[in-house]
Amino acid sequence: MREQPAHMTRGHGLLEPLLARLRAKQADALVPEDLRKGRILDIGSGTYPYFLSHTYFAEKFAVDQLEKPQNVADVTWHSLDLNKTTALPFDGQYFDVVTMLAVVEHLDPNGLQTLFQEVHRILRVGGRLIITTPAAWSDGLLQGMARTGLVSKEEIDEHVFVYTLPLLGWYFGRAGFEMTKVKFGYFEFHLNLWATADR
Repeated sequence: MREQPAHMTRGHGLLEPLLARLRAKQADALVPEDLRKGRILDIGSGTYPYFLSHTYFAEKFAVDQLEKPQNVADVTWHSLDLNKTTALPFDGQYFDVVTMLAVVEHLDPNGLQTLFQEVHRILRVGGRLIITTPAAWSDGLLQGMARTGLVSKEEIDEHVFVYTLPLLGWYFGRAGFEMTKVKFGYFEFHLNLWATADR
């Protein structure tokens, strides 16, 4: 079993390890088995790439504004602040899967369409984008949970926007994804959304 850090996110939160596991389990269930033979890119891996460390792919890549954590040998890491640039340093159709788990709520919504266009560019035909984000209605609840130490206040304070399923669909469409290849759902008692868009 892989050694895990004391904190899977920045800041402290009693429920953060559980939430990271549930998020990773949900995302992993959305990955088609045949795509695992290729490459995955996790955008916004954070202080510890929990999802990448607990999923199987032939090749794993990460993008985050933070430097690569120690003891993460099997992930090719790229340090990049996506609120400053949305250009991803990869060739077209390079990845089979791109994940953005609990990330979009931290990004400037004015750059999200361009970032999704970049994701569309780097996904191979037949590849999949997987997103998780808090449901818009849960924002107040998360703020309260952060004040009581259940989730990381540092992480919650950096949320800049909230999303609904129709709004995510709008961004997907603007980025070039066909709406017939988009799926949505909820998890964690409807506190979070998941969305997939196939290229």
